[in-house]
Amino acid sequence: MRSLFIILFFSLVTFQITAQVNTGNLSELRAKLIKPQGDVVQLQTTTGKKKTGVAILYSILLPGMGELYAGDYSLGKYFTIADGVLWATMFGFDIYGSRMEDNYKSYASSVGGADVTGKDEKYFADIGNYLGIEQYNRIKGLDRNFVEVYDNSSYEWKWASQSERREYRRMWKSSETAYNNIRFAAGALILNRIASAINAVRLVSKHNKKLEEELSWDVSFGVDKQLLLPTQLKMNCRVNF
Repeated sequence: MRSLFIILFFSLVTFQITAQVNTGNLSELRAKLIKPQGDVVQLQTTTGKKKTGVAILYSILLPGMGELYAGDYSLGKYFTIADGVLWATMFGFDIYGSRMEDNYKSYASSVGGADVTGKDEKYFADIGNYLGIEQYNRIKGLDRNFVEVYDNSSYEWKWASQSERREYRRMWKSSETAYNNIRFAAGALILNRIASAINAVRLVSKHNKKLEEELSWDVSFGVDKQLLLPTQLKMNCRVNF
């Protein structure tokens, strides 16, 4: 769970940094720089092109930031919202799963007489399937699976009834389901970043193409001093009587 906090921390930092990035105002991109050079006047403009790699990086760190960098956050905001919802869902599942884990361990100790200290996940799954260690070891012995036989001195448990065992298994299953849902939420976070990166690349390509069509030009024009113009106009008129 600690890794989730680290990822969240860097995502928030990236969001703050990206929010301060000047994504380029359209009016600024269209600002023209006129440089007279003798009799030649050059009209230049800055391209303001975006980098695909930067857009992908922003989208991976925090979905929607790649779109913001590309200058179109209309769809990117939904990726950002989805990312926040998925993070909240992950933390919710983790908190619920941890609480149910504490509950079933406490129940196994107080009601089933189990020593839960230092036990692995298999042990907690097994005590929810069998009434006691005697039943468990007897079945494993009949199956010739002696490797999985538990030591009676340190792995003992015993449920007084099937209802107690089912109540324990209900809590155990709730915890396991919550932890499994975390994996699905993590997968959704990855897919959200991929989708945001693809969309950001599309917007960057669109942005750069538009600049090439509208702004990526350099016009030069000059006055030719050698151009000869007529200095006088002569008109002849003859009248006959």
